[in-house]
Amino acid sequence: MADALNDLKVVFVKHFETMPTVEVVSPGRTEIAGNHTDHEGGHVIAAAVDRAVEGLAGPNGLQQIRLVSLGFGEVDVSLDDLAPKDDERATTAALVRGMAALFAERRYEPAGFDMVCKSAVLGGSGLSSSAAFELELGQAMNALWAGGALPADELAMMAQRCEREWFGKPCGLMDQAAVALGGIQHMDFSRPGVLAADALDFDFAEAGYAICIVAVGADHAANTADYAAVPAEMQAVAAELGATILSEVSEADVIAALPRIREKLGDRAALRALHYFREERLVAGRAEALRTGDIDRFLELTRLSGASSAMLLQNVSVGGASDQPSMLAIALAEELLDGAGAVRVHGGGFGGTIQAFVPLKQVNLFSAGMDAVFGEGACGVYGVDHKGARYSWL
Repeated sequence: MADALNDLKVVFVKHFETMPTVEVVSPGRTEIAGNHTDHEGGHVIAAAVDRAVEGLAGPNGLQQIRLVSLGFGEVDVSLDDLAPKDDERATTAALVRGMAALFAERRYEPAGFDMVCKSAVLGGSGLSSSAAFELELGQAMNALWAGGALPADELAMMAQRCEREWFGKPCGLMDQAAVALGGIQHMDFSRPGVLAADALDFDFAEAGYAICIVAVGADHAANTADYAAVPAEMQAVAAELGATILSEVSEADVIAALPRIREKLGDRAALRALHYFREERLVAGRAEALRTGDIDRFLELTRLSGASSAMLLQNVSVGGASDQPSMLAIALAEELLDGAGAVRVHGGGFGGTIQAFVPLKQVNLFSAGMDAVFGEGACGVYGVDHKGARYSWL
């Protein structure tokens, strides 16, 4: 990390002709349990990972934020107009503008700063590069504008709102919460506006397993509409029962209403609603397994969760497409694991990545097998970042 910091400092000084004053680190995240449950007021388990966005920042005395993101170019955002802009949807500028607006909303005076950052959280990889970048900006602004006054949970909720209202993606809160808090967290999203999280003290390596994330060569950012259809269909089912989200109704009520749900909304919406209730039970079981150190039970329930995501939630492939890299990766991973460990679609789905819990003695063979099909370096072995998004003064 010291070498990366020195490299960033060289770029910062060369580009802006001044010295930075603050360093910011914001990790990616991996979803451990709870596939598309957060936006329905459900439960998830997620962990920050040891791949991060690293950046340096310093005030510039201007009324603009000048950002250089290595590999992605430069963005300048004026602080004179912080309203969401339709032509900035799904852009870096939208995230910069949105986070600044949310600080201004809390009566912190936005002041111009320069920033150089580099990301090891690959975009479209299912490790939530957008949440990592939002919290990277959030902690820089927290340091420079708020003196560190904003806690991790509030920054997470600000970042989620930024992604929804400025960036234009209808995400839940899991990604931002995992990045902000660090460690392995069991989260409860049943109370709107409240982030309830319980840290789980579990070490997968001590239990004999590695967390492997396999990039399958498809950018899920290209499937935002397919992602958005998941909460839309789940919430349409809830609305059919007079509610807003699925946590406000019971599984029995959904089953009783299946005839009219099928008629009005179709079978896929019904299946996705049933996945929610099944996955809620599986999250609770996996949280208990991690609390008690029962890795075999955790793996058993993870396999069931993977099957539910593939068959009921259907976020592994896109409607009849001949290219189905995630499904192929899951099938290959199961063959390579040969009954050991567990594998599942990772994160929001629709391309991106799969996740596997691989016995340590099989990691090399597993990685080689996945890389042979999906490219050198496709399979990454990840550890847990226990600190979450943070800043430090230079």
